[in-house]
This record gives sequence, C-alpha cells and structure tokens, in this order.
Amino acid sequence: MRTRTRALWAAAAGLAALSTPYWLPAEVVALRMRIFARLGGGEGVAVPGEQVGPDRFEELYGHPAAGGRSRGAALSDLFWYWLAPGADVHQEHLETGPRYDEVARTTLAILAGPAPDLSRAAARCAAAVLDELGTGRAALVRLRDLMMPVWAEFFHERVFHEPCPPGVRRLITDHADDVVSSLKCTRPRRMRRRRRLTRYLAGRIAAGAVPHALPRSLTARERAHYLQGTFFNTAVVQLSEAMAHLLLALAEHHDVQERVAGAPDDDRYLDHVIDETFRLYPLFGVAHRITTADITLGTGPTLPAGSVLCFSYPAYHATGYEDPDSFAPDRWEARTAKDAHHIPFGVAANRPCPAWRLAPLVMRAATREVLRRYALDSAVSHTRSIPHRAPCLLVRRGRPPPRPWVLGARAFLRVRDRFEDVGRAPAQLVLGTWMVLDARRRRLATTYFAAHDTEGRPLTDRRATDSPDCPTRRPAEARGRRS
Repeated sequence: MRTRTRALWAAAAGLAALSTPYWLPAEVVALRMRIFARLGGGEGVAVPGEQVGPDRFEELYGHPAAGGRSRGAALSDLFWYWLAPGADVHQEHLETGPRYDEVARTTLAILAGPAPDLSRAAARCAAAVLDELGTGRAALVRLRDLMMPVWAEFFHERVFHEPCPPGVRRLITDHADDVVSSLKCTRPRRMRRRRRLTRYLAGRIAAGAVPHALPRSLTARERAHYLQGTFFNTAVVQLSEAMAHLLLALAEHHDVQERVAGAPDDDRYLDHVIDETFRLYPLFGVAHRITTADITLGTGPTLPAGSVLCFSYPAYHATGYEDPDSFAPDRWEARTAKDAHHIPFGVAANRPCPAWRLAPLVMRAATREVLRRYALDSAVSHTRSIPHRAPCLLVRRGRPPPRPWVLGARAFLRVRDRFEDVGRAPAQLVLGTWMVLDARRRRLATTYFAAHDTEGRPLTDRRATDSPDCPTRRPAEARGRRS
C-alpha cells in the first residue's frame, strides 16, 4: 500500500512538472503585475475603468488638462529608468512648452519625405538584411532580432542621409535591444552599452555631420540624447516590435498570409491586416498622463488636478468588437478607425506618435520584401509583450525543404517556446521587481524636477549626482572615468 502511494505521488509530481509550461508563466505574470502595483504605490486612475468607461476614453485622453507628462508621478521614475540616458529630452516625456514644440518640429522634419521614397528606402534596407540570411531553403529566426537591423539602417539614413556602417548598426541594435529587453524585464539594463551609442552620436554632432537643424534649446549632450531616444531607441524598437507582431500573425494565419503574398499591390487589405495586428497587439501598454487641472466628464466624477491617468491601450482595444480576441482583418472592411476603439498611434489631441504617417508605409514595404522571399510558419505563443522575440520558421519560396522537416521544425519551435517560458517567467518576476526597486531608489524624474523647471532650466546651482544616469550629472568621460 505504501509503495503504491509513493508511486501515485511520484506520478502526480511528474505530471505537475510536465504541465508547468501551460500554467506557470501566466501565474507568474499575474503575480508580477500585483507586485508592480504594490511597489508603485498603487497610484493611478485606470482608464477604461470604474471611473471612466471606454465610451469616454478618447474624450478624456484628448482633454486639454490631461497633458502632464512626467512631473508629479512616481511612475515616471520607472519609465525614465528604463529609457535612460536622456529621458529628460525624450519627446514623450518633455513637458508642454517651447522646448517640446521645437523638439517635435525637428522630429517631424527628420521623418518627413515623399511616400514612394520612404517605401523604397524601407524595402532596400529590408532586402539588405534578408540577403544576409543566405540562400538556404529555410531559417529559424526571432523576428524582432531579424527586423531590428532593418530599422537601424533605415533611421540612420533618415538622420544622417548616408548608409549605416556595419559597426554603427551593431551599436544601434545593441542599444535598442538593451532598452526593450529591460522594458520586458528579460534582462537588466546595461548602461555601458547604451553610452557607446551616446558617444558616437555626440561625436557626429560635434563634427557637424548631422544634416538637420537640431533643437537650439538643447545642449550638445542633450541633442545626442534626443537623437538616441527618439530615433535609435523608440523608432527602432517600436517598428521592430510592430513588424514582429505583424509577421508572427501572418505566420499563424496562413490564409491571410497567402492573400497578402498573392496580391502585393493590394494596399487596402494589407492595411486591414496591420490595423488588426495593432488592435490585438498594441505597441503601447499603458500611457500615463498627469492632470494639470480638475476634469469632469459629463455627469461622471471629477478627476482632481494632479491625478495620474493610466490609459490602457489593450483594454480599450478589446472593447466594442464582436469576438475581440480573434484575429480577423476582414472586420475592417465595414469599419474605420474613426468609428472603432482603435488608437494605435494615440489620439490627435494629445501628442500622437510622430510616425503615424510613416509607420504603415514602411511596414507595408518591409512585409512585402519578406513575403516575396519567404513563407512564414510558427506555432509559438503570441502575446502583446512578446518576450520571446517571436520565434519563426522562414521557408524559401519556390525551394521549400521536405514537408516532414517543416513539420518537425514547427513542433520544435512550439516545444522550445513552452519550456523557455518556464525559465523566463520567474526571471522576469525577479528582474522586474529588482528594477522597480532600483528605479525607486534612483528617482530619476523626481530628482530632475526638483532641480529644474519644465523647460530644463536649473532652479538652483546644485547638481544632483546620486545616480550615474541622472540627466543633471556630468558625464563620466568629463570626469576622466571609464563609462
């Protein structure tokens, strides 16, 4: 009897161990969110939520008093920590005023260009990176890693009007990968890696090698941080993530993929696919804004000045649709973004993403370049955070490997993804908790605004030097120390 009991316990333990890929990651993610909320002090009004429903989401988002960016929110310390160095001049975090206006104009000028030229540049950069895969019949890749060099080259051309040297491309991709990996809590941030790109950009600016009029209100160091944060952080990361989601969705829905590949000139349908991808997997999770005055919407409660509004893109995009969890591009045949709960680039009244025009153009061009060469196949999990970087099988069109090999590779991706989750989820829990605590200790945004006004002018002659990535601290190079 005792032997039988031991055998049953051993069998149960074995089943529990084998099932961990199916339940452990979700449980750890839920626990991590609870810890983050607790560590963050629980501040913030969730939108949509109990106080403001989805029907008032865009009205509140576009309200003139919902315009505070960083000052006065503990959450800002965490975002500045993840985006360092130079979060004080990042366009998303600058407070409203002449400084922001000048930075925003510069960004739009650098991103501007005729649509055909932008599309051709994106296709050329995508082709160059895809050609590096060689001429094999198939390749196993991580789509985010595949796309990051594409956008590193593309934005280097936009900023410097010249091709991106291989070494510089590596600087950019290393930096962008470090930022997005720390944001997803899969690795701690590595500031030395980030500062290598800062030094490169500062050198180009000092040499007069930037063919654009950079904001005069910024110092030379701040201009380097502006280029780094806007183009070689946010732009590279967001387009790499967007393409990873789009290509992974095509790999999972072969009927949609073949329709896109079979009609390469059908912009309308491909735009529906992009819209549906952004709806299900918005690039922004939560955008926080600080109210600068009391806000009352209709007969609802008053949100007092100083409230931290946490606008959840995924929650909003999940409302107002039948079967919102399904991937259905055809739903956009009878629906437009104006009458849908769909704000992939934010709202026009509250600083929409400056790449709202450019992004669909270049995504179409890069997608067609991929599909012209490869069919995509994958059976991995697909979540908004995409921490696995989107594993995928690329199969050369016209030269596919044997069918059993393809099925075996697909099964390998699925099994590997499940078991990687088992190790990744606890690691995210530990690293995420540590980074939240470290951000609270460093207090980058809080320290900055204690010493500066919203235009970046020092309030006193004192300099905060408690953190190596504090924007008011003198750079390590100036002190003769290695960074």
